[in-house]
Amino acid sequence: MEVLEPTIQMWMTFGLISTGIFFYIIDKFPMELTSLGIISALLVLFHFMPVIGMDGEILLNPRTLLAGFADPALITILALLVVGHGMVETGALDSPVKILIRHGSNYPVTVLLMTLITVMVISAFLNNTPVVVIFIPIMITLVEKLGKSPSLYLMPLSFVAILGGMTTLIGSSTNLLVSGAYQTAGGDALGFFDFAVPGLFLASIGFLYIIFIAPRLLPTETGAASNEAKITGKQFIIQIDLTEGNSLIGKKAIAGMFPHFSGMTVQMVKRGKSDFLPPFDDIVLEKGDCLIIATTRNELTGKIAKNSILLSDMNNQNVVNPDDNSDVAEFVSRGQKLVEVIVAPSSKLDGRTLDQTGYKLHGGCKILGVQRRMRMNRASINDIRLEASDILLVVGTQNQIQSLRLNKDVMLMEWSVTEIPIRADTWKALSIFFGVVALASSGMVPIAIAATLGAFVMIVSGCLNVQKAAHAVDQKIFMLIGAALAMGTALQATGGASYLAMVMIDLLSGASVPIILSAFFLLIAFLTNILSNNATAVLFTPIALNVAGELGVDPFIFITAVIFAANCSFATPMGYQTNLLVLAPGNYKFSDFIKVGVPLILILWISYSFFAPWYYGI
Repeated sequence: MEVLEPTIQMWMTFGLISTGIFFYIIDKFPMELTSLGIISALLVLFHFMPVIGMDGEILLNPRTLLAGFADPALITILALLVVGHGMVETGALDSPVKILIRHGSNYPVTVLLMTLITVMVISAFLNNTPVVVIFIPIMITLVEKLGKSPSLYLMPLSFVAILGGMTTLIGSSTNLLVSGAYQTAGGDALGFFDFAVPGLFLASIGFLYIIFIAPRLLPTETGAASNEAKITGKQFIIQIDLTEGNSLIGKKAIAGMFPHFSGMTVQMVKRGKSDFLPPFDDIVLEKGDCLIIATTRNELTGKIAKNSILLSDMNNQNVVNPDDNSDVAEFVSRGQKLVEVIVAPSSKLDGRTLDQTGYKLHGGCKILGVQRRMRMNRASINDIRLEASDILLVVGTQNQIQSLRLNKDVMLMEWSVTEIPIRADTWKALSIFFGVVALASSGMVPIAIAATLGAFVMIVSGCLNVQKAAHAVDQKIFMLIGAALAMGTALQATGGASYLAMVMIDLLSGASVPIILSAFFLLIAFLTNILSNNATAVLFTPIALNVAGELGVDPFIFITAVIFAANCSFATPMGYQTNLLVLAPGNYKFSDFIKVGVPLILILWISYSFFAPWYYGI
């Protein structure tokens, strides 16, 4: 087979791609900076050394090299990140996760294992991108509830979705593209399960690797989100005064505990001059009761989301007339945030009781609870005297919280700011989310349209504000995929990918069919992590037909090799959309994908190299 004549532009493209990947791996500079450097180098290179096509047209110009930033795949990923963030912010997945934990708390590994198996099976029949979108927030919440790091499970989540997608015709867009290119070249249409047997074999091998080996290679340190989850696990002492209309009035203690306070510890019930301590035998809560409770921020936030009147009942200075909703409306209005502050040394609050502070800080934030390193006696929260280094849990609007930055009496803990979800938003977020999934999976509209529409509705419905939506759009992903598509465009336009394929075939001329098939698989598996998997599939399908024709074997064998190898996009975050989706939530580095993905590719390559000759009889 005739080898293409290499050009200086081709060699320089190889050099730039190699340099870029090197800097991604060493991680000495931010990923965004490396991506911007690659794009800048490509723009400069092809401005002064243009690539001219057969018709005299310039193939690489700023428009073609920067087109990746408007690529539908990129827009889809960013929009899906906004939709997923809306699900997390509204607490829409708390209920299903609690069900999983309740039934699997004694067998957490089994629950996570069954989740991964479920994702792999579903991905065989649905586009794996929306499948991963569904399970990312579920997996994050689940692993954090179980005290594990999300980084241990989000990359495996992406990988099992890719493995499941390679087993059927519709499991991945890559499979459909290869089938379409094969038909265009005169081949037969591929059936739904035509390559299911070798696909299941490779998926099973890959799954075993993900379960038993990948966890040993994945980073175990927690990211910012996980650190926050640990910090917010502290117990705060809060007081709830049961006012008229509170849904807790009339609730009875069962077996010495109040079931409606699951996840919280009721330390004392004050009723007039009487104090009831646990166990609470046959006590029925009444109007006017005062509850002293130890709870975490996460549990408190969940309870407030379900029963917003709790905020108006916290601390007796907030008792309001149930017919006057002004104070309640202030508490439960959209945008209320919880934040932690530390009582500063020499603070005016030092030595004062919470009752003397009026449960308010300068600027309008209201104090809900207090946490102290030393154990506090059971007493009314009104009588607790504040000390320097006490941590206060306060609630306020964004402007009120910002005013605390200038307050010399407290030190604002910026990382601890979280918005209180509104229950109505939970149902909105769920409806929007499943609407996106239904539109995308049914094929009614392309996934890019469904995802963009979902992000828009998530914002205008109030589930997310513009600031939070912008925060969900990770700049690393934006720059990385833009650079990846620019590199792929340059590699194709300069003929680099075809050149590598022709060189490999030329070097292996005279070798046996199994050896050529194995080398062909490995080459595609390598390039699919640099080019997009779809571009690799389209590029190598006609090459596969030519190679099969020269070797005199059934072209279907090499076509399926393209499908499996093009799906081996495990070694880089830009290799596949689902990898990009888990990049930010898992707090991964580029090198993490190299470390975990390369061994998986090699295992699948070796497995295929032995299985394919036996299965196809070559």
